[in-house]
Amino acid sequence: MLLGLSRTSTTDQQAGLEGQVTELTAYGVEPANIYTEQASAVGARPQLDLVMKMLRKDDKLVVTKLDRLARNVVHLGQLVEQIESRGAGLVILSMGNQQLDTTTATGKLLLNMMVSVAQFEREMMLERQRVGVQRAKEQGLYKGRVPSAIKQADKVKALVEAGVQRAVVMAQLSISKASYYRCLKV
Repeated sequence: MLLGLSRTSTTDQQAGLEGQVTELTAYGVEPANIYTEQASAVGARPQLDLVMKMLRKDDKLVVTKLDRLARNVVHLGQLVEQIESRGAGLVILSMGNQQLDTTTATGKLLLNMMVSVAQFEREMMLERQRVGVQRAKEQGLYKGRVPSAIKQADKVKALVEAGVQRAVVMAQLSISKASYYRCLKV
């Protein structure tokens, strides 16, 4: 059986999700066997967990792109190991002009090479980002992120002056205890 997984990182990427479902259906995955989720790759992935539990011997998990499945090399390795332990395979539809099927020796080789290149690209991007941030700091252009709780300092102070208890202020403004006290100092 073919089981499909489609994912976008945010809920406002509806067109991307629909495009993935269309590709999976065109490959032959029945709509009832397509699991969709709109969640960051680093957060909880309930549909991925579910589809992994559904895999049986000779099934294939089909995804449109590698980044729709795994967050990094280690994660992909873990998923491939789980897939193989169930006697199933992985199909990635968009690998350049080719499809990749891990039920073949060539597919396994190509997957390992592609994952290594993807990890390398990610690490290079992060390195360039760190260099850019360092340059911006040296030029006085980078200030960093303004803590979101500090933006509510006036509200915190007003509530405290009105006699509202600390726990109520924290709950109402969705801030931590540390942020509460930081806001009082501003």
